[in-house]
Amino acid sequence: MLDIKFLSPNAKVEDFTLLEKCSDGNFTVGKNSVNAIYQTKDKKVEFIYFDDHILAYVNSAMGYPAYYPIRPTRLEKPVQAVLMDLDGTSVKSEEFWIWMIEQTTASLLNNKNFQLEESDIPYVSGHSVSEHLEYCIRKYCPDKTVEEARQFYFMHTRREMNAIVEGHGRKNAFVPTEGLKAFLLELKAMKIKIGLVTSGLYEKAWPEILSAFQTLKMGDPKDFYDAVVTAGFPIKAGHPGTLGELSPKPHPWLYSETARVGLGIPREMSHRVIGIEDSGAGICSIRLAGFSAIGIAEGNIVESGVQGLCAGYCRSLEEVLKYLK
Repeated sequence: MLDIKFLSPNAKVEDFTLLEKCSDGNFTVGKNSVNAIYQTKDKKVEFIYFDDHILAYVNSAMGYPAYYPIRPTRLEKPVQAVLMDLDGTSVKSEEFWIWMIEQTTASLLNNKNFQLEESDIPYVSGHSVSEHLEYCIRKYCPDKTVEEARQFYFMHTRREMNAIVEGHGRKNAFVPTEGLKAFLLELKAMKIKIGLVTSGLYEKAWPEILSAFQTLKMGDPKDFYDAVVTAGFPIKAGHPGTLGELSPKPHPWLYSETARVGLGIPREMSHRVIGIEDSGAGICSIRLAGFSAIGIAEGNIVESGVQGLCAGYCRSLEEVLKYLK
């Protein structure tokens, strides 16, 4: 029987909620060789333990869950690539995007004084826009639809992004993480490939990193990063969109595509890739993609119950460097 530490050397049983049955009802402990089912605290991922393998069940607020096989991970040096999350890891912007979700919900309720509760935060950060909105609809306005919410969301987002570009938007919406410039330049000096990975749509993500690079006087991000992968472009009437809303973190695809397609690193070299995240969904995404994960404090990793999936948990980017050298 596989041990809990197959997930990660730091994983502990008490980090998870033990289930008798998978959320979709397909697997039950004690039947069909199922030994245990562990659910993350944020209920986004369930790990189903069999005698000789593990499946990860990724839930979906949009009705499209998926199963993934869990492969063992290890980290060997020299590290070939670092995959970095954007919001919360590279740029401090979570408060801004949570505010956008709050503004959208306020519009749905026609209540300009609406405010999210502290308990909502793990569910309105780290996932896709549609999942954030689906959560708020279920809790606050079940008579509304995600489609209605998305119209308000993009209306608010485009207004605020234009205001920021014009110089009169929300102050300090996108602030580079402390030590980001020194960290990125050190990776370059070590000849480590760098991939930027975000569940955010391109129209959200690109102004963020561009703003950060302008603040740091680092030039054009396109000339610096070896690969940038976002959730693409939103689907809307009269315009082509791209896949992203149903396959965000904690699904593995953003990280898998950045490494394999963006950086050209084959799967058999996964042990020389490391991912850096501040969200529980992001940590699960890295782990499901088959890479070692380093957690950054100040996100929702602890609250999501996935700190044990991290090969390391750091307070700063400077501290991350010890895992790379």
